[in-house]
Amino acid sequence: MQFRYAVTAAAIGLSLAGCQRTAYNNDSYSAPPLQAQPVPSVQSSQLPPAGAGNGSQFPAPPPTGAANAGNQQQQQAMAASAMDVTKESMVGSWKVSNGGSSCDMFLTLTNLGSGSRGGTRGCAGELTAMGSWEVSGKQVLLKNRDGATIGTLYKTADSRFDGSTASGQPLSLSR
Repeated sequence: MQFRYAVTAAAIGLSLAGCQRTAYNNDSYSAPPLQAQPVPSVQSSQLPPAGAGNGSQFPAPPPTGAANAGNQQQQQAMAASAMDVTKESMVGSWKVSNGGSSCDMFLTLTNLGSGSRGGTRGCAGELTAMGSWEVSGKQVLLKNRDGATIGTLYKTADSRFDGSTASGQPLSLSR
C-alpha cells in the first residue's frame, strides 16, 4: 500500500515539475527599435469625368441609331445564309473572339432550364455571365444565368459560328 502512495506522489511530483515557469531574459531576444521613415507628401487633383480619354476602364456604350441598324442588317444577312445546326454538333470546347479579345467556351448537353449548360473561361463583358445555350432554328442563343439572351450566333462554316452579343459586339466561335 505504501508503494502505491509513493508511485502516486512521484507521478504528481513529475506532472507538477512540467508546470514550472521558465524565465527567459527578454533583453537578449528583442529586436532593435525601428527607425522613423520619411513620408512623401500627399498630392491631390480633380479626377477626369468617367469615360474621358482613350484609356477608359469602361466599355463603349452599345451602338445606337445607324450603327445599330447596320448590326441588325448584318444579323439578318447571316440568318438568311446560315447553315443548319444541331445541338450535338455544338457540344465541346470552342475558341471565342469577342470584340477584339479571345477566350474559351464550353457547351454540354446537360439540361439547364430551357437550354443546356454552358460556360466560359477568360471571357470579358456579357459572356462572363453565360450559363446556358440553346439551338432555335438556325441560330444558337447564348443565355446568362437568369435565362436572358446575351448573344446570338449563326453557323457560317463547318467549324465556325458568327454573330453578336446583346450589346452589339461582334462574336465568333471556332474550333
